[in-house]
Amino acid sequence: MNKKKAVVSLGHEALGYTTLEQWDAVKITAKALADLVEADYQLTITHSNGPQVSMIHKAMTELRRVYIDYTPAPMCVCSAMSQGYVGYDIQNSLRAELLSRGISKAVSTILTQVTVDPYDEAFYAPTKVIGRYMSAEDAEIEIKKGNYVQEEPGKGFRRVVAAPHPIDIVEIDAIRTLAQADQVVIACGGGGIPVIEQNHALKGASAVIEKDSIAGKLAADLMADELIILTGVPCVYLNYNRPEQKTLSALTAAQAKELINEGQFEEGTMLPKIEAAISYLEQNPAGKVLITSLEAVSHAIKGKGGTVITA
Repeated sequence: MNKKKAVVSLGHEALGYTTLEQWDAVKITAKALADLVEADYQLTITHSNGPQVSMIHKAMTELRRVYIDYTPAPMCVCSAMSQGYVGYDIQNSLRAELLSRGISKAVSTILTQVTVDPYDEAFYAPTKVIGRYMSAEDAEIEIKKGNYVQEEPGKGFRRVVAAPHPIDIVEIDAIRTLAQADQVVIACGGGGIPVIEQNHALKGASAVIEKDSIAGKLAADLMADELIILTGVPCVYLNYNRPEQKTLSALTAAQAKELINEGQFEEGTMLPKIEAAISYLEQNPAGKVLITSLEAVSHAIKGKGGTVITA
């Protein structure tokens, strides 16, 4: 039986929101991922990093406040740090879980860069909130440095960065080679490290890339059989959180587009997942997308839950 190639996208629930939460969360996540390996999937895993990159950015900013000689870490460096330590926790927990089941398989993390367009409209209207709460004085300093800030009434100001559209995954050949060797690969963590290509050099961009967006692109570039998006709900719903809420067990890409036009999916939560599914299926019409929760995925891959989207 040929292995099914799948890109698995992990949300915040799979990682927790603090370092200690992450240690516990990845052990549970590893069990669900190991179930997929036992079900004969070859996995390429990507993951969110919102709380993690925000924590790192906050810590590096505070370090600069205490030790004036330190240089604040740019967003691209914070993103690289988050990829490293999240990947480290996932790969070690998954390796241990697989070995406990008698499965010896390499699990590797690829530090992944993703090119973006310096003229992407997102750079002119940043939306992603990161870092600590600041006073009005600190916010003014950030503005003078050319950064964007946003006020949250009663709490203070926070920095906001752009979320540009991904163009190319720089390390895609390395990811593909490991995947073809039937290794488990962790890549494009947190959307990848956003970079701008300048005269053959890659320069870090002050931005973050939407995790779901890169999951769709990664699945398309690898021509994966399935894109599995794990989130906080067991399936996609029509009229979510309303009295007339209804489970959607199956959708076509065309139906998904119609529901987007009706405003059925919330920005920042389900909408990017549906858009990633459509983008992947446009590139690989023979593929399949499964949206479900970490807890339900083992049953959902057997057709007992989740939402399946096809071309």
